[in-house]
Amino acid sequence: MTLRTRSRLGGISRLLAPLSARLRKHVFQCRFCDCSTTMAEEAKKLAAYAAVNNHIQHNHVVGVGSGSTIVYAVDRLAERVRQEKLNIVCIPTSFQARQLVLQNGLCLSDLDRYPELDVVIDGADEVDASLTLIKGGGGCLTQEKIVAGCAKQFIVIADYRKDSKMLGQQWKKGVPVEVIPMAHVPVSRAIVRRFGGEVVLRMAVSKAGPVVTDNSNFILDWKFECAQNWKEVNTAIKMIPGVVETGLFVDMAKRVYFGMQDGSVKTRDCPIH
Repeated sequence: MTLRTRSRLGGISRLLAPLSARLRKHVFQCRFCDCSTTMAEEAKKLAAYAAVNNHIQHNHVVGVGSGSTIVYAVDRLAERVRQEKLNIVCIPTSFQARQLVLQNGLCLSDLDRYPELDVVIDGADEVDASLTLIKGGGGCLTQEKIVAGCAKQFIVIADYRKDSKMLGQQWKKGVPVEVIPMAHVPVSRAIVRRFGGEVVLRMAVSKAGPVVTDNSNFILDWKFECAQNWKEVNTAIKMIPGVVETGLFVDMAKRVYFGMQDGSVKTRDCPIH
């Protein structure tokens, strides 16, 4: 190898060194993200299995929530039905939940036939110390609240990332509010005027335009500025003409199961007033 060739190779190596360092950092970050995602998924599974094991009994009418954590709950429910020959009727809260019930061969019904449920198991976007929830990140808040309101027990399952001392600590996307499409601008203005913060119309990812719910409505996401009296806020927002429902679930959850990073499951029960 000539001196000139070695000099050229050395120059190329110096040029590539920063790129190589960036690539190593990117690979490390990807591996870290993969590890965190795997840990969170395992935590979801732990919480879901614990809730189904502790709250589902023979001849129960069960409300099936929506979201990624519910997939594990339905898997475990179907497993128990097969192994223990349980007679279970499932009431879905969304198109996704309905498909999960059917795919797992479970008995599907509705609130017309079963207006009173034994238990509802559902996820949450965030849970505070008093078991007030933010739900609706998946757009199913209205059906979820209707079904939860029909249950003797409303049980929530989540991973450790959803556990907060106060709402807004972990979940930064705001409180979802389902609205009649023609009212989304007046409702947005009314919320900001009364409570401050910012309201945005949730836009779809795989289609042009806004997200459309199973009820053919729009969703607003209210990014609030500080802690509130959530019971009063929920009532006030629902009084605005055009609002269908909010993603605030106040005084509804009986118990929350949190899957933790160390493989344990933490529970939090509703405070006794």
